[in-house]
Amino acid sequence: MPETVSVVPPAPGGTTAVRAPAGMTALPGGRFRMGSDRHYPEEAPAHEVSVGPFAIAQHPVTNAQFAAFVGATDYVTVAERPLRAADYPGVPAARLAPGSMVFRPTRGPVDLRDLSQWWEWMPGASWRKPEGPGSGLRGRKQHPVVHIAHEDAEAYARWRGLRLPTEAEWEYAARGGLDGADYTWGDEAQPGGRRLAHWWLGDFPWRSTRPGGVHGPAPVGSYPPNGYGLFDTAGNVWEWTADWFAPTPGGDAAPSCCGPAEPRGGTEQGSVDPAQPGRPIPRKVVKGGSWLCADEYCRRYRPAARRPQPVDTGMSHIGFRCAADVGGTGSPG
Repeated sequence: MPETVSVVPPAPGGTTAVRAPAGMTALPGGRFRMGSDRHYPEEAPAHEVSVGPFAIAQHPVTNAQFAAFVGATDYVTVAERPLRAADYPGVPAARLAPGSMVFRPTRGPVDLRDLSQWWEWMPGASWRKPEGPGSGLRGRKQHPVVHIAHEDAEAYARWRGLRLPTEAEWEYAARGGLDGADYTWGDEAQPGGRRLAHWWLGDFPWRSTRPGGVHGPAPVGSYPPNGYGLFDTAGNVWEWTADWFAPTPGGDAAPSCCGPAEPRGGTEQGSVDPAQPGRPIPRKVVKGGSWLCADEYCRRYRPAARRPQPVDTGMSHIGFRCAADVGGTGSPG
């Protein structure tokens, strides 16, 4: 899709409009209601926060963009590196080969509380081979890159002179000016029967009613943009943010009546799941839901939706987009 220069007018009470590099949208920042009290526990409580001016990419990083990064730097993603035996005691050597988590549809209805029935560790899976050996990127240059661990996303952003958005920045941008709305387009999931984002069609996780039964992300920009001209802020792929996961949106601190300015999530140590077996892995916040969100299982294709993701684990429905401080010289990502 063509990349454009975007200028967003100042918010009410703001000063001047801000500009962004091609492929990014500059936002003036302001106050908004973060989180939701109407859906999942980790989204509550809804509370007011404020963010300053920043710029954000108009769509997630694509395979073509990530390939350019790898071609210029010879970067090797986490999914392409062998696992260290010391980090995974007792794991058979064959399972320490490079790989990633791949979605596999089941043969029929299953207990939706057991994620292991549709997620499989796949040796050889990576951003180059999204479904594992035998798959590839043919016809997928404009699809969002997946199987990206947090450090991979940070490496790409640094190469472009950019950064990852904070959780608050991401949600502010995803809302597109619709403060407090359930979805990036309003309060109806399908206004007029129209589907405005890429999420699961059919019976999850076994039967897709999408034409051709196709599984996987859609090309970026396949659905209408939000009010800020941003694509895929709902569904398609979950997106990494810069913030450590905390039980409440915007961080561990209890929201005040006035709301925090520039909230920055929790702490690395606090992000670890105490029930996690084996080596503790810190977790970052991912936002936006994915093509695997199904209404009966995961209605998380909403701006308030948030999940913790171990920083070392890429999956076939996790990507990212970049952000920048206004006035920086980085190029779009």
